[in-house]
Amino acid sequence: MLDAATAVFSERGFHAASMDEIAERAGISKPMVYLYLGSKGELFSACIRRAGGQLTEAISAAAEPDLPAEQQLWAAVQAFFAFVGEHRDAWAVMFRQARGEGEFAGEVAGIRRLVVDNVADLFARAIHSAGAVDPGPDELRALAHALVGTGESMAEWLLDHPDEKPETAATRLMNMLWMGLGSLIRGEVWRSPVPVPPVR
Repeated sequence: MLDAATAVFSERGFHAASMDEIAERAGISKPMVYLYLGSKGELFSACIRRAGGQLTEAISAAAEPDLPAEQQLWAAVQAFFAFVGEHRDAWAVMFRQARGEGEFAGEVAGIRRLVVDNVADLFARAIHSAGAVDPGPDELRALAHALVGTGESMAEWLLDHPDEKPETAATRLMNMLWMGLGSLIRGEVWRSPVPVPPVR
């Protein structure tokens, strides 16, 4: 039922999707959909929660703590894009449909917070293993937000380009991130070569 609902929501959007079509795709009667999953809103929420759980679980499982920092990040990035590639409908429902629907945006924000927390923890482990100075939780969360936001943008690219392979998207993101992030984890930071003028 959730697979059928996710596909219909992805194609039609929340408001245009009908419970009749969802029931037909699932091969059951409409009253059965209501019985098991409730209203259309409850069904939409169930689709978001399932996709979010699958995504966060995939990322967490991939980044094994015993791996070197670079391999942990690479594994997490691969897991993220593999999820998007394998569950394009679910990604579209979570990050295209739900974000635009006020009543569901909070659920997506909660999923995003979990992903950001996981990435911030990964950064903290990487910095610790490199013996660098810990920049503090606020800095780590800011960096994690930047990485997650970049990943989401590239996931949108992947969604709009069906011929693109998830591994290619993962490699692009890793190349962009690690070249700078690797230095940052070692405690090296960029500084402006000239004084920055005050904001007026």
